[in-house]
Amino acid sequence: MAGTLNKIMLIGHTGDDVKMHHFEGGGCIGRFPLATNEDYVNKTSGERVSNTEWHNIVVRNKAAEICEKYLKKGDKVYIEGRIKTRKWTDDKGMDRYSTEVQCTEFTFLTPKDQAGAPGNNQQASSPSSSAPQQRQSQPDAQPQEQEEDDLPF
Repeated sequence: MAGTLNKIMLIGHTGDDVKMHHFEGGGCIGRFPLATNEDYVNKTSGERVSNTEWHNIVVRNKAAEICEKYLKKGDKVYIEGRIKTRKWTDDKGMDRYSTEVQCTEFTFLTPKDQAGAPGNNQQASSPSSSAPQQRQSQPDAQPQEQEEDDLPF
């Protein structure tokens, strides 16, 4: 294989609201945790097992502002991006590593009528609590129309 690919697609629930960091040049970055769950039945014991994996999501600039406005703790979201590992030295001089998902596209999956439902920490009467279902691309981050199709699935 001549090329390589670094792509990740996740569907999960946000573990917290988006935390924003603004820079002097006008750019910004948003970070939030995303939980994905795996449920299965252990074949030897017959016991139902549930595992949760946490992912650190990073969005930039206009996409970060949109996520900050519409995503709240507990919302379901589709994330597409690439994996990046950062290395730094902590206070004690130890090398530390952090693996993040650099988000390039996203789609809000929590229905508008469920925004503000128990567990989502949103006010149902707030105008900003209804998140439109849209797919965002990081460079321009403008809402795109989704086409209806006749497929039964």
